[in-house]
Amino acid sequence: MRRPLRHTQPAGENTPPTLANWRLAPWSADSFTRVREIVPTADIPAAAPAPLPIERHDIARLGVPDGAGGECRFGDFLAAGHTTGCVVLRAGRLAGEWYDRGYDGLAPHILFSITKSVTGLLAGILADRGLLDPDALVSAYLPEAAGSAYEGATVRHVLDMTVSTGFEESYLDPTGDYARYRIATNWNPAAEFAQASSLHEFLPSLRAGPEPHGSAFHYVSPNSDLLGWLCERAAGRRYADLVSELLWRPLGAEAAAYVTVDRLGAARAAGGLCARVRDLARLGEMVRLGGLGPHGPIVPGWWIDDLERAGDREAWARGDLVQLFPEGRYRAQWYQSGHASGALCCIGIHGQWLWIDPAAEVVIAKVSAQPEPADDALDLANIAALAAVSAALARA
Repeated sequence: MRRPLRHTQPAGENTPPTLANWRLAPWSADSFTRVREIVPTADIPAAAPAPLPIERHDIARLGVPDGAGGECRFGDFLAAGHTTGCVVLRAGRLAGEWYDRGYDGLAPHILFSITKSVTGLLAGILADRGLLDPDALVSAYLPEAAGSAYEGATVRHVLDMTVSTGFEESYLDPTGDYARYRIATNWNPAAEFAQASSLHEFLPSLRAGPEPHGSAFHYVSPNSDLLGWLCERAAGRRYADLVSELLWRPLGAEAAAYVTVDRLGAARAAGGLCARVRDLARLGEMVRLGGLGPHGPIVPGWWIDDLERAGDREAWARGDLVQLFPEGRYRAQWYQSGHASGALCCIGIHGQWLWIDPAAEVVIAKVSAQPEPADDALDLANIAALAAVSAALARA
């Protein structure tokens, strides 16, 4: 989520995507819907799909801020922002959808860090069933964490990204912590500076930072992978099976999803989920309804209430993403916008968004292939545009 170092466009634009280039433009517009051809994955089966009632609006013509002080049509904003697909729900009905750059919405699209928020919902279900205690020490479930950055940390510290660690989320540093992490997740080929390891070998190698746990929000993707591991250990089931049985099937998803795995089969619970955009919108609608799915409760209502209302504002203000939501907070892998509407959201690199506006009864799922992993100006423009679309549909 931080502003990255810039890279130059590599040569060989007509070559197919590979493990070495699949997240770079121009390959990414294609590879983000074909991830399982590049990285090993585990299936997340669906069940009978729940229908989406239709209430069509011309979402492409809605006026939104253009990010430069003016106004433009939402369709033009989406195109300029390298968007590949967008699905908008109003009061649970399909208000509109938009696709571009060769994508038709049928193939699962990688969601990157929106996966974190799905993992946070999974943790809430397990907490409600008495299998995962947010106040327990990480080491109560994962003795492997002893001596690592997670020594003395609670599950809540992991959920809220307040673990003290020196790990740096520098997406384009070619030899730093993040590059080693991506090799361990099987997202990058091994390199001279770091040979292939596994995700569960990498996580206990992280070292603590100087501040106490809980003092500041620090966005660290490995925390969410550790949360996925905690869920697996607490439930005694694989991550992909848990997501399928506890979320995807009861949600009425229209298609199976999948998640990337490392060389030993550990799921990338921080960023590897790939799903249809309509199913991402269904997930957002379930959260908007307080955890209710088409056939009853899926996520406990008290967990949804907590992620909407709780969270340490001071820790957020001391953190590294406060510029996105100056009045916001972060709770259980979800962003609270701090807007009067009470909007919640999930954000993934390269332009993935799930925006939930409870006041407007609007859910917007957006997937993209932005050339850069993070773009602060475009992130702020997206926040303004998604809020504007929600407000316009509330008036419709």
